[in-house]
Amino acid sequence: MNKFVVIDGLDGSGKTTQFDICKKKLQLTHNVLELSFPTYREASSAVKMYLNGEITPEADGVNAYAAASFYAVDRYISYKQDWEKKFNSAEIVLSCRYTTSNIIHQTVKLPETERENYIDWLYDYEFCKLGLPKPDSVIYLNMPVEASQILLSKRYNDDEGKKDIHEKNIAYLKKCYDAAIFSAKKLGWVIIDCAKKTSNGYEFLPEDEINKIIMSNILK
Repeated sequence: MNKFVVIDGLDGSGKTTQFDICKKKLQLTHNVLELSFPTYREASSAVKMYLNGEITPEADGVNAYAAASFYAVDRYISYKQDWEKKFNSAEIVLSCRYTTSNIIHQTVKLPETERENYIDWLYDYEFCKLGLPKPDSVIYLNMPVEASQILLSKRYNDDEGKKDIHEKNIAYLKKCYDAAIFSAKKLGWVIIDCAKKTSNGYEFLPEDEINKIIMSNILK
């Protein structure tokens, strides 16, 4: 029996960095299957068109169910073509983003009274109807939007044009933040607080400290 762990968080939370650190450490002692989503399998993929603003220039211009379908199909094709057979033979399956990202970014498009129903629909759609594997554990890197924007600016060398339609929309990201915390608590995700506000701005939890918490959760 393997363990399937997802690392997720808002843009700029450091999830890709932590994913890379974890997989390198785990590969020293375990048979690890590493996954990352979306895959952008084709240049004309719906996910890529959506994030580039080719379908609509607004982050909330595609409804939650349609957007979720773009990502779900991307995952399903990847599963059937690339990793279905590898899944059961791996000791640890580690994924950077997954169905969890659909929850974080799409529930904000719905009235709060509909969010629980959407999450239930999405879980049924991906894990029952499509038959995708369900994670055993989700680790959510909790980074306030203002703090993540500081890190994104460093990543893109202050070039705002490099941000996708989600990263550019601060109001949308703040809604995502609230929806993500709601979802994390509802679904029992492991929440790691990566930054806290101080009188001088934000104090970031050191990268190695974050990694220790993640690794302890993966290996427990």
